[in-house]
Amino acid sequence: MPGFEVFGEEERQAINDIFDKNGGILFAHGFDAMRNGVYRVREFEAAVCKKFNVKYAQAVASCTAALRIALAAAGVGRGDEVIIPAFTFVATAEAVIQTGADLVIVDIDESFNMDPDAFEAAITDRTKLVMPVHMMGAPADMDRIPAIAAKRGVMVIEDSAQGVGGTWRGKHLGTIGAMGCYSFDAGKVMITGEGGMTITNDESLFVKARAYHDHGHEYSTTVGRGAEGAIGEGFNYRMTELQGAIGIVQLGKLDMIVETQRANKAKLKALLDDGGFPFRYRKILDEGELGDALIFFLESRDQTQAFLAGMQQEGLGTKNIPDAIRWHFAKHWSHMFEKYGWYRDSYATLWSRSADILEQSVAVPIMIKMTDARIEEVAAKLLKIAKDVA
Repeated sequence: MPGFEVFGEEERQAINDIFDKNGGILFAHGFDAMRNGVYRVREFEAAVCKKFNVKYAQAVASCTAALRIALAAAGVGRGDEVIIPAFTFVATAEAVIQTGADLVIVDIDESFNMDPDAFEAAITDRTKLVMPVHMMGAPADMDRIPAIAAKRGVMVIEDSAQGVGGTWRGKHLGTIGAMGCYSFDAGKVMITGEGGMTITNDESLFVKARAYHDHGHEYSTTVGRGAEGAIGEGFNYRMTELQGAIGIVQLGKLDMIVETQRANKAKLKALLDDGGFPFRYRKILDEGELGDALIFFLESRDQTQAFLAGMQQEGLGTKNIPDAIRWHFAKHWSHMFEKYGWYRDSYATLWSRSADILEQSVAVPIMIKMTDARIEEVAAKLLKIAKDVA
């Protein structure tokens, strides 16, 4: 997710313009007389709506915040259950925990995303919502998951933190469920340093999400901000003008980022295939994936460890699998389960299918600025390691 790779003079100028053109106002609201009509967060929201063909977008401080306000807008609370996949960043779970709802975690399949059958089997009469996560740039099954959810009266909110710019059957990830949530943190496909966005086509959900992100503000059109009322409780999850300004620039680079990533992944995979690479690749469900990483399965955990040792020796890194798996696999979230009582006696062994997939896999990061020579070098090293461990 290399938005930082193309971080340059355009972003610097966007920041300078805030100080040169609108008096250095960093707050997204008010100060009308000083800011010369410049509202970068609002411009960013409007640009996201246009880009992804949605009616409403609420910029926030992080994708964790985006998930939280989406859950609040959906009315999730105590007594409800929310289903998430076992492989996701811990923030997905944290956002649910903050609502007071019960967390239900289900296995992934070889797409590294939520197994629709596992989702369906986990639904109870308390299931309020499901959160499919488009992990590492590739979409979850957004035919079956929404169909199952609709049949059982379950709302869908897409965690598209790692899927900005990806598509499913031609539709942008994040626009298929009732709401979608994006991340723009320092490691994502487009960045604002920190930051996120909740998008929706449902005006009622948007109004609730907007209020919750800003202490409950009603966003009156007739009175000033200080005099307006609240439509409910909320918190401070606001985005700053600095983030909004950078986001506008990065959004303009998104198509180039995605196209380059996809091309580089295709080149690497072709070289591996031509070299007789012996291992199976991740199951990709739709061609709209971002090309964020090349993931492959090995035949055993021992072989995986041997392959990783070879990568380390050759100076090659991995991406989330396995380098950050502690933060991305529910098996390792004992700090949550011990506190709240979920899976207290079973979390170490419960998601055995997910463990078999994750602990026998390797993810090679795909970058924008990989030259053809670098891609050939990486392919040659991977083929050498494969030969050594096969």
